[in-house]
Amino acid sequence: MRFYVASGMAKPVLTRLLALAVLGLPVVVAPALASAATPPGTPALTGVIPAPVQVTPDSGTRFRLGPRTVIRTQPGSPEARAVGERLAEDLRPATGYPLPVLPIARRAAPSIALLLGAGEERLGDEGYRLTVGASAITIRANRPAGLFAGTRTLLQLLPAQIDSPTPVARSWVVAGGSIVDHPRFAYRGAMLDLARHFHTPDEIKSYIDEISRFKVNHLHLHLSDDQGWRIQIDSWPRLTTVSGGPGTGVDGAGPGYLTKAQYSDLVRYAAARFVTIVPEIDMPGHVNAAQVAYPELTCDGVAPPPRTDTAVGYSSLCIGSETTYRFVDDVLRELAALTPGPYLHIGGDEAHATPEADYRSFMARVLPLVARHGKTAFGWNEIAKSPESAAAIAQYWDTAPANATVAAAVARGTKVVMSPANQAYLDMKYDRTTPLGLSWAGYIEVRTAYDWDPATRVAAVDEPAILGVEAPLWSETLRTLDDIEFMAFPRLPAIAELGWSARAAHDWDSFADRLGAHGPRWELRNVNFYPSPQITWG
Repeated sequence: MRFYVASGMAKPVLTRLLALAVLGLPVVVAPALASAATPPGTPALTGVIPAPVQVTPDSGTRFRLGPRTVIRTQPGSPEARAVGERLAEDLRPATGYPLPVLPIARRAAPSIALLLGAGEERLGDEGYRLTVGASAITIRANRPAGLFAGTRTLLQLLPAQIDSPTPVARSWVVAGGSIVDHPRFAYRGAMLDLARHFHTPDEIKSYIDEISRFKVNHLHLHLSDDQGWRIQIDSWPRLTTVSGGPGTGVDGAGPGYLTKAQYSDLVRYAAARFVTIVPEIDMPGHVNAAQVAYPELTCDGVAPPPRTDTAVGYSSLCIGSETTYRFVDDVLRELAALTPGPYLHIGGDEAHATPEADYRSFMARVLPLVARHGKTAFGWNEIAKSPESAAAIAQYWDTAPANATVAAAVARGTKVVMSPANQAYLDMKYDRTTPLGLSWAGYIEVRTAYDWDPATRVAAVDEPAILGVEAPLWSETLRTLDDIEFMAFPRLPAIAELGWSARAAHDWDSFADRLGAHGPRWELRNVNFYPSPQITWG
């Protein structure tokens, strides 16, 4: 019997094989054997979600991550160093390697280099170039956001066991070649509803961790509705003490709210993962919780009863009252001061109790008010009825393939984020047997979430008018982080790919294969995903 030993084999294994040699069994050292085949479980460069713009494999090259590997970052850039530290934190649990984060230096040690100043206009702020050689992996980008996106790709290029929370004894190899990548749309979002059921800061952070893996760069937080108010406002304190307390939420099961300190901490946590928080205060409808706390926000001065059901469209601010605009101004002012991102979402949907003329009058005052607080107004597609929406972002949640009001707003300059409810709403059931979710917009399996193009979804709303896509997740039936994950995954990666990848890269068979390989990663991270029968899970 003859034993072949790959050069670079672990010392304990070599010791055992040398003992065999002492017993008279031949041992052959074969350096070529180590480079002849990529170890099982090594992902291909084409296996990434979202699909990159350009992939050039090099079958004769591979990089081996080992105990001597270091992470080197752009000198003088604390942002690049922070991305390097985040990558090291992601890699250490499964590998057990120290992976020190050091400045760039001319050293022979295997390295992962994160470099700024790519000088490629096509990469923009979020694009990157990733090159895998035998002795180094290099990620180059124009901006730190691009470096972070490149590291999210790198994690997917390592074997699935890289997501293990404990050390795994295996070879950590990355296939050789290069990737050039940049997003199709600037805005790729997810929305989480805190009003119908409050989700804790730790749950929100877990969601941020998961969505950022797929290069989602905005988290829209729905902070107020008929059933609850979820953000501290100092000038109107009863909003949270009354309408954020016990008994609020659907079925009275979702109490809680974010203090300003908690909200600011979430903003920082998200920013470290290049996710921008978009806060929403829904108005002039969906305001029953605010009126329970402050009856002066009604036209008759009488507090309505608290609501814990799921009905919509029955509440409205008093459009002719100056108290209404003092309230709106105070809330937007305090929220703008807490939010470094560019957007404030003012809702505007399902205002069935607000007469049409009053709705237009309200928006004529409130949309410019957002701008006076230094932010760009965001709203559901109903805001397109207002001429003032020309400077705003309209979020399309309608299910129809055409909307004349939105088309007219686009002609005036309104930008659109695409969230058609029958394809992008993550709270819709997968099928009739799904234990959570609703079905008013239809059932949404993974292929339904994937098989549409944001640039052709709505007539007269072409690609230049589209800021991006967003996958909303409403919380009427959700209670736990497991519930959030079950409804979001695996559909959210589908929406993420629509937002990031070039239209030519959209291919269901390819996506289904890449998604199936992601199942073991979610299992290792203890993410409660839905094992769709449309996918062959690896």
